[in-house]
Amino acid sequence: MKITDDILYVGVNDHKVDLFEGQYVVPRGMAYNSYLVKDEKTLVFDTVDRNFGDEWFANIKAKIGEGPVDYLVVQHMEPDHSANIAAFAAAYPKATIVASAQAFVMMKNFFGTDYADRRLVVKDGDTLSTGKHTFAFVAAPMVHWPEVIVTYDTTAKILFSADGFGKFGANDVEDPEGWDCEARRYYIGIVGKYGPQTQALLKKAAGLEINMICPLHGPVLATAEEIAHAVKQYDTWSSYSVETPGVCIAYTSVYGHTKEAVMKLKELLLAKGCPKVAVSDLARDDQPEAVEDAFRYGKLVLATTTYNMNIFPWMRHFIDHLTERNYQNRTVAFIENGSWMPQAAKVMRKMFENSKNITFCENVVTIKSALSAESEAKLEALADELVK
Repeated sequence: MKITDDILYVGVNDHKVDLFEGQYVVPRGMAYNSYLVKDEKTLVFDTVDRNFGDEWFANIKAKIGEGPVDYLVVQHMEPDHSANIAAFAAAYPKATIVASAQAFVMMKNFFGTDYADRRLVVKDGDTLSTGKHTFAFVAAPMVHWPEVIVTYDTTAKILFSADGFGKFGANDVEDPEGWDCEARRYYIGIVGKYGPQTQALLKKAAGLEINMICPLHGPVLATAEEIAHAVKQYDTWSSYSVETPGVCIAYTSVYGHTKEAVMKLKELLLAKGCPKVAVSDLARDDQPEAVEDAFRYGKLVLATTTYNMNIFPWMRHFIDHLTERNYQNRTVAFIENGSWMPQAAKVMRKMFENSKNITFCENVVTIKSALSAESEAKLEALADELVK
């Protein structure tokens, strides 16, 4: 990727990974971005995953030959970015390691040393000059680890945004869905719990003139339109606002009867003018995709069976994913199924007891084994309530 004449891309693409962070399916791979600044002093932003150290060092040498590197800026200590710090320190023994105080504590944990003899501890508002470029450091705690800093190049007006504005997918594979889909799944899955902290970072960034955003995952945002759109999306996601009008239905079904009710509700909603109905089978579909849809749309329908006097495990798992990410500002409806003692709706509602600004639909659909005239009438009433 072309950044500028003197800021060069030295990152790598990973097509070996099957699950990012051990849980997120990444069919188009993953990018671990790293950037090199060629100035009076040479500076590198972040290392890469441990499986790609040799490729990363080769990328650096392709840009500067056997020349020195004066600074390594460590913006984030998650191992997909920090794994090669020790190898870098050995390869460039005169280089200074630049990071937040908390990051050096983590280095001691990971590598057995905090580089006390060659470190530069930076905090919010500190700057570093490499000659033509001056870099200002901005603390970004809990976006999404506590030690994170982002860096603003005051000369080129470039924001090096750490994991902010990241996206699933390698950079050498075109994503037919564009930026939003995998950036949304990435943000909600990984950063979603920390909306207030993301809002605080956006407020800091609002005062900066930004010509380019260079994240640690995904493509560089290089045009005014791309930057404005990404910032708008991040503001929506981090404020837990509704992005798209519509209904997300997430369900589990043991023998097909609950699924039948869900498909009937989808048919009713579309017939009554609902602009979008996204349906996920929680036992078969990708759960992070379902979580993404639950945050994207303003209304959520949860449909499951009573199971062991509780609810079906995949539904409990799904609701846990929502609540631990501070799910809020939404309307939630319930469909429950039970052959002798249906109580799934009660269990699901209780799981949201600590969630903010959740409106529960008055119509709760109870199915006793299979759809009946009575439960179909309740589906119709629920559909009417959801499209009001």
